[in-house]
Amino acid sequence: MRQCLTSPDGGYYTSQTQGKEQFGQKGDFITSPEISQIFGELLGIWLVAEWMAQGKVSNGVEVIEVGPGRGTLMDDMLRVCNFKPLASSIESVYLVEASPALRDSQKQLLCGDASLEEIDIGFRSTSKYSRVPVIWCEDIRFVPNGKFCFISSQKGPRSTDMPIDPSKTPFIFAHEFFDALPIHAFQSVAPKLNTTSQVLATPTGPLPLETSSQAKMPQWRELVVTPTSPASNITITPSSSIPKSELDFQLSLAKASTPPSLLFPTLSQRYKALLPTPGSVVEISPESHSYAADFARRIGGSSPKPSPVSTPSTMVKHHPSGAALIFDYGPADTVPTSTLRGIRAHQLVSPLTDPGLVDISADVDFTALAEAALAASPGIEVHGPVEQGRWLQCMGIRERAEIICKGLEEDEEGRKRVRGAVQRLVERGGGAMGKIYKVLAIVPESGGRRPVGFGGSVE
Repeated sequence: MRQCLTSPDGGYYTSQTQGKEQFGQKGDFITSPEISQIFGELLGIWLVAEWMAQGKVSNGVEVIEVGPGRGTLMDDMLRVCNFKPLASSIESVYLVEASPALRDSQKQLLCGDASLEEIDIGFRSTSKYSRVPVIWCEDIRFVPNGKFCFISSQKGPRSTDMPIDPSKTPFIFAHEFFDALPIHAFQSVAPKLNTTSQVLATPTGPLPLETSSQAKMPQWRELVVTPTSPASNITITPSSSIPKSELDFQLSLAKASTPPSLLFPTLSQRYKALLPTPGSVVEISPESHSYAADFARRIGGSSPKPSPVSTPSTMVKHHPSGAALIFDYGPADTVPTSTLRGIRAHQLVSPLTDPGLVDISADVDFTALAEAALAASPGIEVHGPVEQGRWLQCMGIRERAEIICKGLEEDEEGRKRVRGAVQRLVERGGGAMGKIYKVLAIVPESGGRRPVGFGGSVE
């Protein structure tokens, strides 16, 4: 997935094809911020509500978005936040973006004609909103977190110590970001019944081999991507209804354990519970877990471990602050299974065809994100996931839509578009987004306060 989506040489997001767009009606898919400006406005309002609930800090606010697309969401959010004293408290906007082409689009929308300069951790320009610095990084690890940052040089990224500064208040947003992070897929395989004894020839004579107790139990086998011409050590697993002759690659079941199959499915009881059922499939995204843990540590800090050697990932934050909001699609409380998909021209296609020309994604395991965040920091709590439609209605999407419609008194078509967009975002059936998409929040541990949209209110 990583190679197909973000490779510098032909990646779906990182390579610019003449006349080709990924987003919008003319592209392969459309996202909520592209459907209605109200979506981004409500995320901006949520940021304002959390900033107020946390005491209206006057400095050190960081607004971070991972996977910012064309910049539409951030543009709508910053427009809402463009008032004092919030705007003056925002120290920087960080956009985590691997695609130079998308970075150019984001810069044009957010910064206009302002200059773009290369800096140690990426690129920097100035927003058209309150002239806040906008900084682009290829990875969230490059975004300074108060303890250390990564500096990019000709020899590659390197870490450098920085003074501990836990006063930062990061507000982090991830919209349809986690679904594009790489997954590992594993299938539980029943033990083979071996009725013949195996004998190993040795210099001192034949040695009978005993079957281990582990071989008598189901084991995880990794589903790997292989060329359509099968090798001798794989078992072909159908990946779609598309004829095999049209595919260059296929999903295959490894006949032996791989390092990932021996590690990742053992990390959670949720996966272990499925192992005794042969045929069970689980999808695990270690990179997603790392991002969720990073979000949590930035907000709540991480407890220093009792060790004579300090680790660079340790950051004490006596007063947790900030928040993270994650929008994506996936089950609310179950493990994703067999969800790897390709999307092209708004249609589902095999993820194994036309590498670099097809968007590839998989359902997000929200429970795994929550577990990773809670394990990373004692200073945070997680709310959700809740359905996107419910969250948007709690935030006032219909009320905002009616305000916009009042300004379109003589534009009947315009009012229909506004209301139609809202329906698409909140409705639960008929291909709408209200039920499929979920929202998860990571906030500082508060002893009972619930954030807006998750049962809380603005006081």
